[in-house]
Amino acid sequence: MKLSHGRSNIRWNWCARWGAPWIVEYFPWAYVEGQPGQFDWSHSDQVIDMAQRQGLSVVARLGFVPEWARPKDTSPLYLDEERFADFGRYAAEFARRYAGKVDHIIIWNEPNLALEWGYTKPDPVKYTALLRTVYTMIKAANPDVQVLAGALAPTLAPPGSESGENDLTFLQAMYDAGAAPYFDTLAIHAYGWHFDPDDPAHPDVVNFRRTELLRDIMVRNGDGDKQAMITEGGWNDHPRWTRAVRPGTRIAYTIRAYEIAQDEWPWLDAVSLWAFRYPWDQNSYQDYFTFVRTDFEPKPIFEEVKRYTQGHGS
Repeated sequence: MKLSHGRSNIRWNWCARWGAPWIVEYFPWAYVEGQPGQFDWSHSDQVIDMAQRQGLSVVARLGFVPEWARPKDTSPLYLDEERFADFGRYAAEFARRYAGKVDHIIIWNEPNLALEWGYTKPDPVKYTALLRTVYTMIKAANPDVQVLAGALAPTLAPPGSESGENDLTFLQAMYDAGAAPYFDTLAIHAYGWHFDPDDPAHPDVVNFRRTELLRDIMVRNGDGDKQAMITEGGWNDHPRWTRAVRPGTRIAYTIRAYEIAQDEWPWLDAVSLWAFRYPWDQNSYQDYFTFVRTDFEPKPIFEEVKRYTQGHGS
C-alpha cells in the first residue's frame, strides 16, 4: 500500500491485505551456503515467492556466518576481514538471483554492538571495509539493487565500552573511514523506549526522534541526497520492563510515529517496526514487541494500526 495523502513513498510493515506491502526479512548466509560454493536457495525462494504472491516488497537483511567461514568456537556473527569476499559472493549471488524481486539489501545488523559483531569490540573502520567489499560485489551482480548500511542499535554506550559504541559516534566514524560511496540508503533503528514520539531528539536520549540526529550526520557529511529507512523500531508494552509503556500508550505512540514519518521526514522511505511475530515465544520482555502472537492471534495494537493504515487508502 502507498498512502494516498502527503508523500506517497512511505510503506508499512504489514501483509498486503492488512494495510501495506513491506517486510524486512532475515536471510542468514549459513542457511544458504552450508559448504563453500554450495548454495541451497530453497528456503529463500519459498519466502520470496510467497512475498511476491502476497504483493509484499522485501527488504533483505544478510548476515550470520557459516562454520566454514569463521574460526572454531566463534559466534556466527564473527567475520574476519579475509572472509569479507566470501560473504560478498553470497550477497552478490543473492542480489543476482532475486533481481527484480528484492530491491533492498541490508549489510549486517547492529554492528555497533559487540553481541552483533561476534563478541568483539565494535569497529566502524572494519565495518566500512566490509561495506566496501560487499557493495562492489553486489553492484557488479545487480546494479539496480539498493544497498543499506548502518542498521545501528540506538545506544548511549560510553566511549571505550567493550559492549557497544554510541550509534551517532559510530556513524560519523563510518563517514570518516570513507563509507559514503559504499551504501545507497541508511538503515535506521528507531526505538522509543518509554518516551513520547514527539519528545525532541537529544544525543543523550534514546527516543524515536533520535532518527533526526542520524539524518543530521548524513547531511553534514554531504549525503543529504540519500534516503533513509527505519528497518527496526517501536515501543514495548511489557507490564514490568522499565523501558516499556502501557498497551494503549504503545498504540498511540506507534500511530503518531507513522504520522511523523509521513508528514515531517521527506528523506525517509519506509517505516518497518519490530516485530510482526516471533516463530516461538521468547518468554521475556521481547514478546511484548510483537504485533501478533506466535499462533497469529492479533494483539490490539495490530487491529488499531490496521484500522489506521486502511483509513489512509491504498
